[in-house]
Amino acid sequence: MSLHPDLEAFLDLAQDGQDAGQPALHQLTPVEARAIFEQTTAQLRWDAPQDLDVLEINTPARDGAPLALRLYRPSGATAPIPVLVYFHGGGFVVGSLDSHDGVCREFCRRTPCAVLSVGYRLAPEHRFPTALEDGEDALFWLAEQALALGLDVGRVAFGGDSAGATLATVLALQAVVQPHTVAIVPKVQLLCYPVTDASRAHDSRLLFSEGYLLENDTLDWFYQHYARSPEDLLDWRFSPLLAEDLRGVAPAIVLLAGFDPLLDEGQAYVDKLRAQGVSVELEQCPGLTHDLLRLASVMPDVLSVHESLSRALSRHLN
Repeated sequence: MSLHPDLEAFLDLAQDGQDAGQPALHQLTPVEARAIFEQTTAQLRWDAPQDLDVLEINTPARDGAPLALRLYRPSGATAPIPVLVYFHGGGFVVGSLDSHDGVCREFCRRTPCAVLSVGYRLAPEHRFPTALEDGEDALFWLAEQALALGLDVGRVAFGGDSAGATLATVLALQAVVQPHTVAIVPKVQLLCYPVTDASRAHDSRLLFSEGYLLENDTLDWFYQHYARSPEDLLDWRFSPLLAEDLRGVAPAIVLLAGFDPLLDEGQAYVDKLRAQGVSVELEQCPGLTHDLLRLASVMPDVLSVHESLSRALSRHLN
């Protein structure tokens, strides 16, 4: 297994920056880290589909605070259309509707389906389980507004990448074990390099601890900001691999990267789903790293991953 050559060159440039004194995310304050993450997003922007209808939405969360949503729809789509509810990555601390705008546009255009991107609130200002509760509130909003917007709540996927995939898989499990907390039962979950076990360091976290975009120290920094106490890391809503019973959850489409510190816990979650009778379609990218879906400007080959995931989504939703 070897790194994709384009990605290897990109990582060399990133290492040169660190050697020149550019700090890693975990060496910054959360506010500084968010600014750097958005700056990097602008540098990584690619020619994502623009022929979409995009609606900016603000709705109150359960505590009255504004919850930002962004709804993407294929132009000219015939209602009612299926929906992917998408949660961006960023370790619960960084990331935004804008940082994953291109990813949502690719899924919207290629599946095709509507994509509801959820701008959940970030830690440490809003610690566990606020992000999850914002996800629940977004689902209740969707259930209430779907008919007026021409969306089909009978054909919904919960999806996300990294920490966002954690939110998606927890909500999919809640739809089975705590149905009163979510308004919609998904047909499928789309889990891209998910965080599934923050309670311990799996082997891949040690093997790929530095130099592969997501660093082990940064993961610890994320979890320290999101958790209220060390006990939160043992809560299945924080670490879904620790959930005892996964039977009955929606089928999963899972994307894993070969040079990702989260590889082992992602594979462990796939294995546990399958052992409990849940259908899993596994997409493996052995030469790539964490956050690969946002790297199309570095590696145009990534667009084939978007296409493959979108075809799988389409099979489940259409």
